[in-house]
This record gives sequence, C-alpha cells and structure tokens, in this order.
Amino acid sequence: MAFTDHPTLYPSNWIRDLHAQVPRKVVRDLWNRLRYGPGAPLSDELIRVDARDVNHTYAGKPALRRQQSGMVLGGDWDLPRRSVEEGRKLLSCRLHFEGGTPWRDTPLFQKLLTEIAEGKTPDDCATEEELVTRYQRLDAVFEETRRRGRLLSRAELPEYFRREHGGILLHVGRDGTLLRAGGGAHRFAIARILNLPKIPAQLGVVHPQAFYGGLLNRLREA
Repeated sequence: MAFTDHPTLYPSNWIRDLHAQVPRKVVRDLWNRLRYGPGAPLSDELIRVDARDVNHTYAGKPALRRQQSGMVLGGDWDLPRRSVEEGRKLLSCRLHFEGGTPWRDTPLFQKLLTEIAEGKTPDDCATEEELVTRYQRLDAVFEETRRRGRLLSRAELPEYFRREHGGILLHVGRDGTLLRAGGGAHRFAIARILNLPKIPAQLGVVHPQAFYGGLLNRLREA
C-alpha cells in the first residue's frame, strides 16, 4: 500500500498524530486484534447509524473521549446516560434551524460569548466576530446537508485526517445503545433535525457484551 494512502504518515501530520494519540491507538488496534480477532473494533473506525436511533448521551465517569476510540471496556460505564434532547447544542440548533431564532439569542451562543469575555477560546474563537463567522459556516453546512440529503463522512472533507476521526463520536453500550459523547455535536444536531437515516460516526468505546453479541457488526453493515 502506498505511502499516500495514509495521510497521518506525512511529516506535516506528526504533531497532529501525537495530539490525537494515534501511536497509542495503533497499539490498541493491535491488542484488540490479538484479543478479539479479525472483527475487533478499530480506533477512529467509521460506523453508520440512524440519527433517530441516537437518543442518549454518555453521562458517566471517567470522561470517554476520542482518545479512547476503539477501546473495549467492561463494567457499568455505559449505564449513566441522559436524553440527547437535553443538550445545549441540540436545543440551540433546534431553536435556530426549526424556530428561526437568531444564533445570538440561543443559550449556546450566549454561553460562548461569556467564555470569550473571560479570555477563553471556545471552538477556537477568540472574538465575537470569529464566533459569528463560525455559525455562518454552520448555516451553510446545514443547507448543503439538506440539499444533499446526507451527511458527508470525514474522508469526503478537505480536512480529512484518519478514518472517521473528528466525526460524531458514539460509544456502544452493552445492549447496543448508542451514547453520544463530546465530539461532532453540531453535525449530530443537523443530522437529528433533518432526520437523516444513515449518518457517518466515529466509533467510541465498545462494551464487551455488545461486541460478543455481534452488535458492532450491525453498525458496520448499516
């Protein structure tokens, strides 16, 4: 396989590799393959789900983020959950896209403005102007997705890095329940509002009962 088939191998991406913990993920993939066989979960793996089937957000501890993508983890971590509809981002997107509320008047925008005033840089925005520009781009993404009728995978985007890294992050609970976690919240909100039947997502943590029950294969076949 050619060097160009692996964007993360370019020297310009090495710093990003380290930040995304790609070396650790490669080791995890190897360990998973040895322990669980050829069908083992892969870090940053692409799965496809119905946005209407994602009804819960992971609410447990410890925090499980993109760095743990592809991890098989036992225990009761998957039991604490809350409704995705309670999330500030989804609520604010509904207010804007369905109700016509200006971004500035949504709870999310006001929260981000407060953080900027405190000297923080939420979503890499250091000024109100940058925040306005970011949400103008989100408006464009919404309209493009509505016209297209589907959400693009990370591999179809200019900023493609590795597999589905950077996409909508979903953990898989013991019974196959999909648990949304930090990552891709705006993209998920758009997919949810548009009732998209098949959306690309980044595999998060997988409960061993889900793996042994073949529930991960269903997401791969979707």
